[in-house]
Amino acid sequence: MDNSRIADVFDELADLLEFRGENPFRIRAYRNGAHVIRDLSESVATILADPQRKLADIPGIGETLAEKSAVLVDTGTLPQLETLRQEIPDSVIAMVRVPGLGAKKASRLHSELGIDSLNALRAACEAGSVAKLKGFGAKTQQMILDGLQIAQAAGERVYWAEADALAQSIRDHMATCKAVKKLELAGSYRRGRETVGDLDVLVVATDRQAAMDHFESYPDRSQTIARGEEKKISIRVGKAFQVDMRLVEDDQFGAALQYFTGSKEHNVHLRRMAQAKGLKINEYGVFRESDDQRVGGQSEEEVYSAVGLPLIPPELREDRNEFDWAEKNCLPDLITVAAMTGDLHMHTSASDGTATIREMADAAIERGLQYIAITDHSKRVSMAHGLDADRLLDQWRMIDEINREYEGRLVILKGIECDILEKGGMDLPDDCLAQADWVLASIHYGQRQGRQQITDRILGAIENPHVDCIAHPTGRLINRREPYEVDLDAVMQAAVRSGTLLELNANPARLDLNDTHASAAKRLRIPIVINTDAHSTDGLDVMRYGIKQARRAGLTANDVLNTLPVDQFLARLRKS
Repeated sequence: MDNSRIADVFDELADLLEFRGENPFRIRAYRNGAHVIRDLSESVATILADPQRKLADIPGIGETLAEKSAVLVDTGTLPQLETLRQEIPDSVIAMVRVPGLGAKKASRLHSELGIDSLNALRAACEAGSVAKLKGFGAKTQQMILDGLQIAQAAGERVYWAEADALAQSIRDHMATCKAVKKLELAGSYRRGRETVGDLDVLVVATDRQAAMDHFESYPDRSQTIARGEEKKISIRVGKAFQVDMRLVEDDQFGAALQYFTGSKEHNVHLRRMAQAKGLKINEYGVFRESDDQRVGGQSEEEVYSAVGLPLIPPELREDRNEFDWAEKNCLPDLITVAAMTGDLHMHTSASDGTATIREMADAAIERGLQYIAITDHSKRVSMAHGLDADRLLDQWRMIDEINREYEGRLVILKGIECDILEKGGMDLPDDCLAQADWVLASIHYGQRQGRQQITDRILGAIENPHVDCIAHPTGRLINRREPYEVDLDAVMQAAVRSGTLLELNANPARLDLNDTHASAAKRLRIPIVINTDAHSTDGLDVMRYGIKQARRAGLTANDVLNTLPVDQFLARLRKS
């Protein structure tokens, strides 16, 4: 069982315990443990198998979660969770994930109105029954209705990062099957969509039955949905996620990979181009329409070459700009993780992170970075132990001392993630911010304010001469919270005028800016910074998710400021 699945178990356990009104400290321990495990760069199974190490020694896990993790790794299940699942149906606990509802209110809706599903919840809200309950009211009822769409999406699609962990696990499993000669993953996963509904695996095998048997033996398979004679098998992994494996001939592999990668709109455009040249393209290859003679399909390059195009990277295949770029031979040289030289958003144990400045610095050096910015929260984020001016200046003095230790290895910028206050203005005074090397401005409170008010708050931050960058500019949490209402066009135009940067936050729950917004920033020549928003040393590894999103936006290394070498980056900061 991989880390993501273990973390999912602890998150579900926390939801079920919260629904029952159990000890909040116990619930928080499960949630914190899930967060730590999901961020680990090493598998829990590997740590448990090492007699020289103890999983419980990792901060945020402890003995209880370590013991339960061992049970999950050994057996694939947890008796406590199975018992709770029998007591509380999935359809009921799904209500807990509706934004604005929570476990206590969901429990009351279940006990007092008999609501046992999202459909029943929607019907009760639309009938006005929820608003009549004490402690709810019309405002809460509308908030629940607004959140139902998010909850529904959360039940259907998973983060790309979660799909990636499963994809790599399946790839590793199938690599041990001698019959498999080629294997690639397709679909929205390969295109890097921020959420993924299922996985498509394409295989060339010398023995198709052996390959299908091996696929069906995947340890986390919970059900075989369907198994054809020789071409396709579908399994369910965990509670709901579907994985399809298709077996194709070697000379069809490229055509099948192109076809099943999609998107649908991209493929329709490609087929129209083929028809104009007297060709037809399908999952089996490229053929002349006049005599059905096969002219290509073993590789994707052959498919695109047949219509006079270079290979289009999967992340761009959404029928946006890719065909124009390809026809003009100016496809962007998409950014890679290797291009990143700095990370400008991270937290330490001074606020809500788990590591010290030195630990974050050492981890950054291990990942080949030349510079980082320490950006703990400002005081408005009291729940994260945000820093006031005095604590922040003390931290900056410490960074000056630490920088001397790391000279020639890493430059640590004195930074802050400073909140934009609900009434407007910055959370810390200008005379404090003026001493920073790097200031991120962000909104954490007042996210339900009106469009103009939120826009004005961000525009005010952009106009502040000490603010370098707007962090996670729309505030969304994928499948959990919609973006706040903001005129992003106005924000981008202001950023153009002021030279303020915009962040693409690589946290897989954020990926904010999204791909279309990042593409718009590129068109306006607004430099982007891709940051991890790491709260631990392992959190630095989420950079790859931000890079995947940036590639979907067509970003190159030249579009991203923290690909510059440290001297050039510092010169750019001084210039601004």
